[in-house]
Amino acid sequence: MTLPELQFPDRDVQRTLERLTPRLQARAKDAAEWSRFEPHLQEQFPRLFALLRELYGDQYDFFWHLEQVLQTVFSAWQSRTATLKRQDARRQKSPTWYQDQSMVGAAVYVDLFAGDLKQLQERIPYFQELGLTYLHLMPLFKAPEANSDGGYAVSDYRQVDPKLGTMQDLKNLAAALRKVGICMVLDFVFNHTSDEHDWARRAQQGDPDYMDYYFCFEHKSEADEYGHALREIFPEIRKGCFTWREDMQRWVWTTFNSFQWDLNYRNPAVFNAMLGELLYLANVGADILRFDALAFVWKEKGTSCENLPQAHLLIQAFNAATRMAAPGVLFKSEAIVHPDEVVRYIDRDECQLSYNPLLMAMLWNSLATRKVRLMTRSLQHRFRIPQDCAWVNYIRCHDDVGWTFDDEVAWELGINPHDHRDFLNQFYTGRFPGSFARGVAFQENQDTGDCRVAGQLASLTGLEKAIEEQDEQAIEAAIQRILMLHAIIFSIGGMPVLYIGDELALLNDYSYEQDVDKQDDSRWVNRVRIGAQELALRKQPETPHGRVYNGLQALLAKRRAFDLLGGEGETQIVETDNVHVFGFVRQSERERMLVLANFSEYPQAVSESFLTGVLSAETLTDRLTDQPAPVQDGRLELSPYQCLWLQPTL
Repeated sequence: MTLPELQFPDRDVQRTLERLTPRLQARAKDAAEWSRFEPHLQEQFPRLFALLRELYGDQYDFFWHLEQVLQTVFSAWQSRTATLKRQDARRQKSPTWYQDQSMVGAAVYVDLFAGDLKQLQERIPYFQELGLTYLHLMPLFKAPEANSDGGYAVSDYRQVDPKLGTMQDLKNLAAALRKVGICMVLDFVFNHTSDEHDWARRAQQGDPDYMDYYFCFEHKSEADEYGHALREIFPEIRKGCFTWREDMQRWVWTTFNSFQWDLNYRNPAVFNAMLGELLYLANVGADILRFDALAFVWKEKGTSCENLPQAHLLIQAFNAATRMAAPGVLFKSEAIVHPDEVVRYIDRDECQLSYNPLLMAMLWNSLATRKVRLMTRSLQHRFRIPQDCAWVNYIRCHDDVGWTFDDEVAWELGINPHDHRDFLNQFYTGRFPGSFARGVAFQENQDTGDCRVAGQLASLTGLEKAIEEQDEQAIEAAIQRILMLHAIIFSIGGMPVLYIGDELALLNDYSYEQDVDKQDDSRWVNRVRIGAQELALRKQPETPHGRVYNGLQALLAKRRAFDLLGGEGETQIVETDNVHVFGFVRQSERERMLVLANFSEYPQAVSESFLTGVLSAETLTDRLTDQPAPVQDGRLELSPYQCLWLQPTL
């Protein structure tokens, strides 16, 4: 269901706008204010009208809801500060500003890294030293004390968790980050709320309007009409996607957990209410909003209720409304689904940014197998996205590592996908003979053997095991793995994002096992507290931690020096003539770069004929070292876990 199919005759759009404009204009302070807003309305209203009419046009009061949406948009625009409006204007003149090669991001838990928002603001110099231009603050809004799901069970989108500070503290932080050129990224958890949210409280009290904000069924048979086609997301924690509420005598739709109630977007009042929360966060100072669990937001009987066409229309409607009220704000999709579904959320009119879970999974796959066939073939099919959008490339995040790849591609290469995923789980939990990894199983199913893997980057790449065994050769190999992975995400195209703590090569924290509130969630093994002692490691260049930090600093400096690593360049994944060597080309109108990475602990080579076929040059320079590429006897040799950024020698 694409947007062109949703367009209505111009006269319908124009008549509707003519009828609604006078009532909206009456809310303006004066004619000058209206004249500044009206261009936004004229530009985006046709698209918003078409999208909302497709979603809600069968509602008898559709036009009333449409007017409510416009009022929400205009009120948010009026409340937006002059500073943010000036920023909007600058970004509209440079609409792909987020593709610059200087863009580097990081994700951080406020409490684990600094304690609270005020102390986080004091650590901005560290973010500047690291070279960040994008900072994702992990969920920080009010959530139930016991059942917060790491902050993703939101009780109030307009109140910061009191332990972290106040909303004014968040605004102050946003302003301080903006002053030094760092974007603030916040989560927009819009599939569900906590059962302690005010809307849910009212539903529990029997208010029919708010019961319709969620999916509340009097009879189990009503839930079963949906439930038979749904998959269980966390089957080891709970069975089914519905929870019986004794206090309501109702079954409530709870995809992720019993205390997280799915919102009913079939109700247009829910769209408008959540739009108000979204635009509030934009006006707090969020530059980018991460759309959490966006694949699940629309429900239809007889379907899996994942990746439905209406989910895309819903996000596009949020996009159109935000373009009116806060046009400088971007959306980032979090869709940990089949790779073909991931790319469908990426569009200038939907989500301009998207996590790249396929690249993340394939990097770990190639480290374990020492082979790059599956990564090469998978990315050749799916790395290309619209030029005005960008991947967010990451190696680790706050969550687990899941094995996202297309089974059909695996079969084409003679790989049994079920058995291969089992091998990867065994390898990264350290159970496979010869594994260097020290990961922890997450959501392991003892019956099927299925699981995902949690762990710090340094522990998964072998550093923890090597340090314990005091094996200097293994320590060197782990450091080189870490630097190689980053050299790839810094150059492959898109925005690289670090998970704070990985730049210091911090190891797993097993203390969660003694915490009754955390011991059932092994992801806390990679949610490490970072204090002054840990930060001081970066100033110890002789340690593995200092070597990783300084190595990343050097890589980031190199990234900033090349325009073609930003929006000017395009990526072509190439098949090298060595199964252990991954390759891709970055190319702009002015220059070309071949990146090669050896995923083996042994030296590997590619042929000179392959090199000249890609770069058409007799001599090459490695831009990471500014040394001539060592091509001898018709081949170029890469040392273990080496990455090269090759260009023709000038």
